[in-house]
Amino acid sequence: MKILITGSSGFIGFHLSKLLLERGYKVHGYDSMNNYYDVTLKKARLGILKKYKNFSFSKNKLEDKKNVDKIFNKFNPSIVIHLAAQAGVRYSIENPRVYLDSNITGTYNIIEASHKIKVKHLIMASSSSVYGSNKKIPFKETDKTETQLSIYAATKKSNESMAHAYSNIWKIPITMLRFFTVYGPWGRPDMALFKFTKGIQNNKKIDVYNKGRMYRDFTYIDDIVNGIHLIIKKAPNPKQLGKFKDDSLSHVAPFRILNIGNTKKVYLLNFIKQIETELGKKAKKKFLNLQKGDVKQTLSNSNLLKSITGYNPTTNYKIGIKKFLEWYKNYYKL
Repeated sequence: MKILITGSSGFIGFHLSKLLLERGYKVHGYDSMNNYYDVTLKKARLGILKKYKNFSFSKNKLEDKKNVDKIFNKFNPSIVIHLAAQAGVRYSIENPRVYLDSNITGTYNIIEASHKIKVKHLIMASSSSVYGSNKKIPFKETDKTETQLSIYAATKKSNESMAHAYSNIWKIPITMLRFFTVYGPWGRPDMALFKFTKGIQNNKKIDVYNKGRMYRDFTYIDDIVNGIHLIIKKAPNPKQLGKFKDDSLSHVAPFRILNIGNTKKVYLLNFIKQIETELGKKAKKKFLNLQKGDVKQTLSNSNLLKSITGYNPTTNYKIGIKKFLEWYKNYYKL
């Protein structure tokens, strides 16, 4: 089976590409290799993927429709997994235009190209941030999502709406995956675990928002990519209406939204404490107010994904932190 993965040099895209290549799939990676964070890290991930004979790669932007169409026609994948996006809640406040170009225009190009070559299943990355200011915890796919708090979240919600419309008109089977705070080895330097580790290791102050009074559904990368792998052959089908409890399956299109999280929330100060324990160093904390666009807590109800695929996240955050730190020390030769 041929699978095209956008954002293949990114954190999730790299791990997913590696898993699928090891399972015998033919993978084409598509990535702009932009400098939102350290390009050296992206190049290192790409270098590992290029060692697999079943891997091919294109470097270009999602916004370049002509190139997107060219790659889709040439590789002709049966499955497309669209993970590429301009990430980051805080960065979206300062640079909203970048998010519109990449996350709206770029995603439109991917959906349109998928429609033209009649893919069997288009899997797209959404985000837990679409739940915005929702108070009911845990978040469920069928909850209303009308109160996004950041430009990033708004673009992800827009992607969901656009994908549903395409799925309705052209009957493209589409699954939207709402990710919950993914972490682990080869992670993004702009994410909490990476920033906290770097700060504590270098005896620098770490920024702790809302004075640490926050909860996150931290989901380990292996659990995430295993979940994506399980969903590949489970394309939504209108004939399944009523088959699963609390299903988000559209009644007019082969379109479904799925939460993919660890299903446990972790208090941020406990998360930091575990990093301190593993490093054997105390953090110098700079307590700050809740930043614009941030939410105080996230927690996924992933029962629907479990019902459809048997998904069962197994990595406790303490084990996940330990594995990340082992990678971090090895990668940076500490």
